[in-house]
Amino acid sequence: MTETKIVVLDDDPTGSQTVHGCLLLTQWDVDTIKTALTDDSPLFFVLTNTRGMDAQQAATITREVCLNLRAALLELKAVGKAINPIMVSRSDSTLRGHYPVETDVIEEEMGPFDAHFLIPAFFEGGRITNNGIHYLIVDGEAVPVHQTEFANDSVFAYKHSYMPDYVEEKTKGRIPASEVKHFSLQEVRGDCLPQLMALEKNHCCVVDCIQQSDLDQFAKKIHQAAAQGKRFLFRSGASLLTSLAQLPPQPVAANAMRAYVRDGKPGAVIVGSHVQKTTAQLHELLTQDGITALEIDVSRIEAEREPLLENVIEAVRMAHELGNTPVIYTSRAELVFADQQTRLQFGETISAFLMDVVKALPQQIGFLISKGGITSNDVLSTGLALQTSRVLGQIMAGCSVVRCPQDHASYPDLPVVIFPGNVGDEYALATVYCRLTGAPDVNASEEKQAASV
Repeated sequence: MTETKIVVLDDDPTGSQTVHGCLLLTQWDVDTIKTALTDDSPLFFVLTNTRGMDAQQAATITREVCLNLRAALLELKAVGKAINPIMVSRSDSTLRGHYPVETDVIEEEMGPFDAHFLIPAFFEGGRITNNGIHYLIVDGEAVPVHQTEFANDSVFAYKHSYMPDYVEEKTKGRIPASEVKHFSLQEVRGDCLPQLMALEKNHCCVVDCIQQSDLDQFAKKIHQAAAQGKRFLFRSGASLLTSLAQLPPQPVAANAMRAYVRDGKPGAVIVGSHVQKTTAQLHELLTQDGITALEIDVSRIEAEREPLLENVIEAVRMAHELGNTPVIYTSRAELVFADQQTRLQFGETISAFLMDVVKALPQQIGFLISKGGITSNDVLSTGLALQTSRVLGQIMAGCSVVRCPQDHASYPDLPVVIFPGNVGDEYALATVYCRLTGAPDVNASEEKQAASV
């Protein structure tokens, strides 16, 4: 009998923010992928980090993962374990990322598919799609994403919130808006199985959904169509994965996750994200007790790297000896670059510096909070040099906690919070810190944090 496994190629490590119990892979050799394919969880994530790369690099990495996945599937099939993968290209719920580059490569290597679906919804972060338009909920109001700061991203800018127009824009007219199949809210909530069965030749589809039950219903029909031989590819936000995986509640509640902190000791916080929301959250965090603020002037990194690094590492050590949690954050000023490539290269320089800080963290820290998607990917893959880690659950809506393996050379069983840049209200980062240290939650409700964007 053929099993199914949800295989998620995640362009940063935040896509697991609605699930738990699954593996995150920061390496994707054939043996590591086989380990994940035979794991008990119904899904796993391959952290490609392609959102921090240019389009050519993104295509190369995506192809490498697919080729190794194909080889792993063939090896397992040869020993009697046939697995049918459900392929998901997980990306940003504010429409930033290498579309259609990554889905094109997955189609070439893992296809043919009957359709690919764009479902960027992330309900915990206030990202919904209705009447074909993708929105962010800001202060209770639905704002089309092209009217937000994310649409002006220096690498992934776009002009359209109406998803068929977004597809036409990003594919440079290869897929006209008129040819994009739009699954309305009424169709999603009804019986859309006939429409799914009629799809062929990698038809591009967009899907309305304003709450989790919409995707729950849609996922049931997707599974029914797949059982009848249809093959689909998804370009999605995190919420689709909740519905596809159908997991039980996480074993430890969000407000009880201090139980994972090693020996109840202070931790460390790494903040690389520089979006406005992160800056507001950082400001609130720095007002909490037991914090040592360590700002890194990124303009000094290239010219003064080694002495600057030594100073930061020593300041971290001293803070920990005093029983404080050091918050290491990049300077907040938005820099201007000559072109996209220069901006990406500078981002890599900053990340390499931060990862050298992570490698030198005191081995006795009780926890680590990583703020920002690309920063978190680098923390797991480079700073902590993890091959795999397992998602324990969410400490707050949209914020996953993973744990280092027991046999990690420096940080066995260390809980690491993966905190996306654009999740939560201004109190969210402080709330996570308080939950890990045992301090009372700051004055903000979970519902408020979840609805904030």
